[in-house]
Order: sequence, then structure tokens, then C-alpha cells
Amino acid sequence: MTHITLFIMWLLHWLPLPVLAFFGRGLGWAFYVLVRERRQSTLTNLGLCFPQLSPAEKSTLAKRHLMAIGRSLLELGVWWWASPERIRRLVAIEHAERLAVRDGRPLILFASHFAGLEAGGIRLSMEFEMVTVYAQAKDPVFERAMRSGCERFGTELISRREGLKKVLRPLRAGIPFYYFPDMDYGRKESIFVPFFGVPAATITGLSRLAKVTGATVLPVITRMTNNGYVVSIGEPWEQFPTDDVVADTRRMNAFLETEIMKSPEQYFWLHKRFKTRPPGEKGVY
Repeated sequence: MTHITLFIMWLLHWLPLPVLAFFGRGLGWAFYVLVRERRQSTLTNLGLCFPQLSPAEKSTLAKRHLMAIGRSLLELGVWWWASPERIRRLVAIEHAERLAVRDGRPLILFASHFAGLEAGGIRLSMEFEMVTVYAQAKDPVFERAMRSGCERFGTELISRREGLKKVLRPLRAGIPFYYFPDMDYGRKESIFVPFFGVPAATITGLSRLAKVTGATVLPVITRMTNNGYVVSIGEPWEQFPTDDVVADTRRMNAFLETEIMKSPEQYFWLHKRFKTRPPGEKGVY
């Protein structure tokens, strides 16, 4: 079955992006109707983070979110198999000059889980060698295809099971680290800091890595547009990290909140962001 799925993905990648986007949004609408668990996770997250929304507004935003996710899934084949020329046409880099402001220091590209994450990572890997951490797929056939697609321009994938220690050597050697620390990765190495006013288990890796390596932190947000994607490179973070890891992690979440509000439907709301709760607090899903 996996071979058939990958073959369909390969066939689809030849279609124009607007056509893929149309069918992808249809796939996302089907997710909303048919995949109850993801629909409920999305609605629960939106209810916690945007309590001011009415049930109808939450439902509309959830549908738009899952339509964006559906589009990103159908477009995966483009990033894995399309020519470099086509990818450059589809994915623009905004403020690319900021990537050069490093002063010889290691570089952490602080990304986050927007629907365009895959497109942004592939596009940046065409500019320079990178290293990133990923979750291994359960299916070995899909795992091989994913690694082949993601590593074809020079990105090194490191399994999350291997931990951040394996990132230190390439990072110190000057290879940028494409890092997305904004999910609920469990209680280990996490602290509870607010995310849209809700205590959220958040790993402190961004602060700790920047401190131990002396790295510059550049925020990177990739957003969908009607005709493609835009990778926006933010200003280097000043006075980061500090000696207060809690304050640093709060700053990270506060930054994400601001960026999410610019395109809230594109953030990864289907993820159970609040699965890990403070001691004594009941689960929300």
C-alpha cells in the first residue's frame, strides 16, 4: 500500500500547484468531516487559545486549518521530487540577506510548525547545508522515501530519538540547525510556560543550545500563499539567550503567538499541544 501511495504522490507532483492546492483543500475538508479525532483536537486547541470565538467561528477556522494541512500533504511530492528550478519559482525567500549576518557564529534557524514547514526546509537547503531533527516514520518504505526527498539537497536528518547532543558537532562546525521546538514533546526537559494564556509543556532546547554553542538565533516562518510559499527570515534575536531559561522560553512562545495571529489557519492546531498537563490538572482531549 505504501508503494502505491508514494507512486500517487509522485504522479501528483507533476500537476500545477494551483491544481494541487485545490484538491488538497478538498482533502482537508474531508479530514474535517471524517477524521473525528483530529477535528476534535483542532477544535479543543482553538477553544483554549481563542476563547472569544463562537462555536461557528471555531468551526470555520478549524476547517480552514485542515484544508491548509490537506494542501500541504498533497504538495509533499513537489518538495521531494520537483526540479530545483521549479522549487525556486514556487518558494520565495524574504530577507535572505539576514542569513549572512552571522559573524562566524553557529546559526540556529528557529522554525515552527506552520503548514509550510516542509516547503521552507527544502527551499533553504538549496542555499546551504543544514541539519534538522525529525520524527522517524513507522513504515520503513515511507521512511526511506521521506529521507531521500528531504536530504536530496544536503540536509542531514537526525532522529529525535538520538537527541540534541548529536546536533552539537555540526552546529559548532558552522552548519545551520533548522529547529522547530514548539510542539508538546512530553514532560522530559520541558517546563510549563503560557501559550495563548494556557500552560503548555515547552522544551527549553532553543535557549540551552544557543547558550552552549553561542549561536545566533534567526526566526524562520514559512507561509502558504495562493501561488506558492514565502519563507520569511526574521531579525537576529538580540539579548538571547539570557541566564533565565524560563524567560527565554516564554519569549519563544510569545513570538510564536504574534506570528500565528498573522495567519492562524496555517498553524498546526491538529497537534495535541496541551496533552501534557501540570501535576494534578486533568487532560483536555
